[in-house]
Amino acid sequence: MVRITEQPSIYRHLEKMSVDELITNINKEDQKVALAIEKHLPEISALITAVEKQLKAGGRMFYLGCGEGGRQSVLDKIELPNTYGLEPGIINVILSGGEENLVLALEEMEDDEEDAWLQMQQYEVSEKDFVIGISASGTTPFVLAGLKKCREHGIPCGCIVNNPESPIAANADYVIEVVMGPEFVTGSTRMKCGTAQKMIFNMISTSVLIRLGRVEDNRMTHARLINNKVVDRLVRLLMEKSGMTDYEEAKALLKKCGNVKKSLDDLKKVGES
Repeated sequence: MVRITEQPSIYRHLEKMSVDELITNINKEDQKVALAIEKHLPEISALITAVEKQLKAGGRMFYLGCGEGGRQSVLDKIELPNTYGLEPGIINVILSGGEENLVLALEEMEDDEEDAWLQMQQYEVSEKDFVIGISASGTTPFVLAGLKKCREHGIPCGCIVNNPESPIAANADYVIEVVMGPEFVTGSTRMKCGTAQKMIFNMISTSVLIRLGRVEDNRMTHARLINNKVVDRLVRLLMEKSGMTDYEEAKALLKKCGNVKKSLDDLKKVGES
């Protein structure tokens, strides 16, 4: 395979550039990311459809990764419960070195070929679930070993990689292969590759949860009451959808029920009784 992620940057002598030159050139490279992803929307759609099927049947989704991509997947997972009222355990992360060691950035653990399956066994990952391997290089031993185990045990799996024809892609059922070209700093895949991974995570988790009914129209009807800003937003949304005119009354109902969807259901039951 060709390791495009390791090819020399098209920019030379970065240390001689001014700040304006540095950020202008980084911005030029960043503009390539969305266009590269656009070429692979069919593959992203197929993976999302497969994840949706598993979750609707009671399964779970697991990100499997390390390094920049693995850490970003943890952030994606963390943000979902508050935004969409997602119950714990539906979307998970298997991170090299353990999710509890996120801030330690244990990069050396990406070479551990046993850890991925050990963690998957702790979660009792099965054919009911779906695993997404994340690796810019497409060769990371931790991720590759995990996907090979998925194949052995009939566990549906996909991958997000940034090199063509990689071993990880060869061991995934659904392949998202977004080749970004050389990085601004040679080999620094936290840049364009990391940005591409983040954008794809947004597509996957947001689309899946919309499809699972966690959004109505374009509003977060299942969001949790996490702070004053969000409470105010959700009170106004409840008033808009229900026709309630008293702010404090709507706020009291929202706090009793926990989210807008449950509040509207409560009002409907009262109206039917």
